[in-house]
Amino acid sequence: MSALFAALVFWGAAWALNIWLANSRFSTTRVVRLVVPVLFGVTLLVLWEGIVRGLNVSVVILPPPSMVAQTFAASTDILWIDFVQTVLKGALRGFIIGFLAAFICAIAIDRSAFLTRGLLPIGNFFAALPIVGVAPIMVNWFGFDWQSKAAVVVVMVFFPILVNTVQGLRATEAMQRDLMRTYGATYTQTLMKLRLPAAMPFIFNGLKIATTLALIGAIVAEYFGSPTRGMGFRISTGVGSLSIDLVWAEIAVAALVGTTFYGIIAWIEKRVTFWHPSQRG
Repeated sequence: MSALFAALVFWGAAWALNIWLANSRFSTTRVVRLVVPVLFGVTLLVLWEGIVRGLNVSVVILPPPSMVAQTFAASTDILWIDFVQTVLKGALRGFIIGFLAAFICAIAIDRSAFLTRGLLPIGNFFAALPIVGVAPIMVNWFGFDWQSKAAVVVVMVFFPILVNTVQGLRATEAMQRDLMRTYGATYTQTLMKLRLPAAMPFIFNGLKIATTLALIGAIVAEYFGSPTRGMGFRISTGVGSLSIDLVWAEIAVAALVGTTFYGIIAWIEKRVTFWHPSQRG
């Protein structure tokens, strides 16, 4: 119980410090904006460690973070192989293919009223497909390697990127489009100089949504067939063999990758859409 008491004391002190930092005159500085979430995360880990050790929770049910960290350090070779298989081969390639397909379809929909009435409902249909139903079909079609996982990712990221891109292309005002026609601009010139720049905030919103969906889709797809590597495969076999510490290590990798992927997209967005009100000051 001493471990639990110490964790609660640390949690209370860190909570008070976070409240003070968030309400202080330094709350808008970059250092404080970084310290607050990091301290909050460390607090949760310490509280987790104290609860598990203080209440003698079985490691089969919930291993402490220290045990997960030890397994992480001892299994870096396995985790790297799984990372390459799931993230670099499956999720990333599917994300790129899905983005390109959605962007091309969005341009086609914007160009044609017929496609607006035809492709958007089909895109909505794909968005409503359950992943647990799509994944085994894709595995049967494309095999057990990364191709089937990339196909599942394409299905998952296609619709949010498509809808946001179409909405963004229609975000310009009628007066702006009339002005471009007055200057004699072609559709391509209007698209490149007016409509596409205006659509960038919407496109990046779709990309940020798709970052999490891509990783989830690749991991879940590996449950239905995978070579003897991959994060989803390792989680599935780890649960079956009661290697819960390895399962949590894989979850930690997935969380870190998802956060990094999202951060990269947000970083690019800030530099591409620096002119947008949401990115100012």
